[in-house]
Amino acid sequence: MQNCLECGEIIIGRVDKKFCNDACRNSFNNKQNKDQSNLMRNINNKLRKNFKILSELNFTEGKAKSTRNKLSSLGFDFEYFTNVKIYKNGAQYFFVYDFGYRFLEDDFILVVKKEL
Repeated sequence: MQNCLECGEIIIGRVDKKFCNDACRNSFNNKQNKDQSNLMRNINNKLRKNFKILSELNFTEGKAKSTRNKLSSLGFDFEYFTNVKIYKNGAQYFFVYDFGYRFLEDDFILVVKKEL
């Protein structure tokens, strides 16, 4: 006889069963992954917010211009991006999924939308 890892009830069924039912299994696994899930959820929320802010800019021919202060005031967090791409001409773009931005002079930022 083996007891459920979550609630301690006696398990009936297969010899290698660890939980008495799906609810106990889910509850146990959610507790185990709570810290990782919270961290990932918070990062994904920041990336989602950054993406939304960039997507709402006024694009002309796939480009938009803004300032660092304006994006920051909208809640953009410059510490969170999905990847960095450095082009042959040395231009470094920080991407949030398919929107990339690069820092220009005088606090301006150029934002581009990657064609998929």
